[in-house]
Amino acid sequence: MEPQAQRAGPCILVIFGAAGDLTRRLLVPALYNLRRGGLLPEEFAIVGIARSSKDSEAFRRDLGTSLRAFDNHIVEDDWKWLAERMFYLEGDFDDPAAYQKLAELLPKVDELHRTGGNYLFYLATPPQVFATIIERLGEAGLVRESQTRWRRVIIEKPFGTDLRSAQELNRKTLAVLRESQIYRIDHYLGKETVQNLLVFRFGNGIFEPLWNRNHIDHVQITVAETIGVERRGKFYEATGALRDMVPNHLFQLLTLVAMEPPTCFAPESVRSEKTKLLDAVHPFGPEDARCNVVRGQYGAGTVAGNGMMPYRSAPNVAPDSATETYVALKLMMDNWRWAGVPIYLRTGKALARRRSEVVIRFKQAPFALFRDTPVERLTPNDLILHLQPEEGVTLRFGAKVPGPRMRMGDVEMKFSYRDYFNATPSTGYETLIYDCMLGDATLFKRADDIEAGWRIVQPLLDAWTDRQAAAPAIYPAGSSGPQEADALMARDGRHWRALDGSTVATPS
Repeated sequence: MEPQAQRAGPCILVIFGAAGDLTRRLLVPALYNLRRGGLLPEEFAIVGIARSSKDSEAFRRDLGTSLRAFDNHIVEDDWKWLAERMFYLEGDFDDPAAYQKLAELLPKVDELHRTGGNYLFYLATPPQVFATIIERLGEAGLVRESQTRWRRVIIEKPFGTDLRSAQELNRKTLAVLRESQIYRIDHYLGKETVQNLLVFRFGNGIFEPLWNRNHIDHVQITVAETIGVERRGKFYEATGALRDMVPNHLFQLLTLVAMEPPTCFAPESVRSEKTKLLDAVHPFGPEDARCNVVRGQYGAGTVAGNGMMPYRSAPNVAPDSATETYVALKLMMDNWRWAGVPIYLRTGKALARRRSEVVIRFKQAPFALFRDTPVERLTPNDLILHLQPEEGVTLRFGAKVPGPRMRMGDVEMKFSYRDYFNATPSTGYETLIYDCMLGDATLFKRADDIEAGWRIVQPLLDAWTDRQAAAPAIYPAGSSGPQEADALMARDGRHWRALDGSTVATPS
């Protein structure tokens, strides 16, 4: 975020689920960073709502303790500024009386901090209560806008658990709010490298002319985690890796990598192109679900030197669970730019490395000049966009090794946000919260975008209702995933970029 960026306008941020982990670990540190960056208005306040019994002073104290655990170098004046603007309201999300209390509190906070009657409601809650909170806000008149006062609602993922539930949630939400008031958030889109995809593709004459089927061999998108399910077994049993990661995180990366150039960077232009891209994904048929999708589940193993029990031994997980903790997919696009170019997606838990990245593999140069060099020895040309743990870009290409012989070697040109821009750590939420305060919906999902994503994965969910046919392949914790995922690419004469960053994936 540039220092010269404009400050957001006056508003109150109302956080439902303010006593939860999301608020402590991500939202409050993001707000603190926005304050440090000079992007929060002086006319700003926070109202937290949760079931926990506490007062405003305890609310501030608890969040201050969590923030200091997140950052050892807190500037106390900035934290004091933020804490003085925090208020707490105890209430049940389904209780109309809680919304009446909120309606009475907000004007008092407006008057105290001159916030202008602009309210941003953040639903940091379990997804089961999204529709309830929005309906109650509507009944209380709290989302009614005027010419001078706006009302916006941020909804966390997951937005639905399948196509039908996503459509139903959209229906209930749009019965209360206009689309322009809804900000469906995916924190991956707050990462600098993700946003930089737009600049790479459309702001550089080097890359955009090559960004098509004539020059690109294939694309890999990876989101790998080292952690297991831990104590989220109840949630994960009902969700699995496909629902948890693919329709949101991975498809958002996919759209930014593969969409057509928008007519401009206005929110609706960008979001329309993203939806068109998802509509162009070739539908999964029964055979595709069997051959082009891999389900895996981690077994016992070792991650970073520590032993890990199998998924089925985690709390609240069935001992014979068929829930996948890993999924890999091969997608094909029915459009002019990407026809014939496979796009491979993978995500999983309890893997060898924590790594999120996009790999653009360019086609090999003709072999005529290097006929004596085995094909596998020729350096592949990769553009690698690193999302985490380090944000940056690597370009791999071949160069002559010094000496009298004509020998090729690998060369990497690396760009790191931290080194080049002296970037400070962020949660990924700073940009998204700031954009919502400005009313910029570019990085947020629209209703048709949500449904287009679920439309792609719904045939897989349907195919997996046959428990025997959908039995996941077991892979050791601490590995690169199931061998079947390696075979998925090997059939096409390709291989995954290894999680340790080496050229060829090590078989599981």
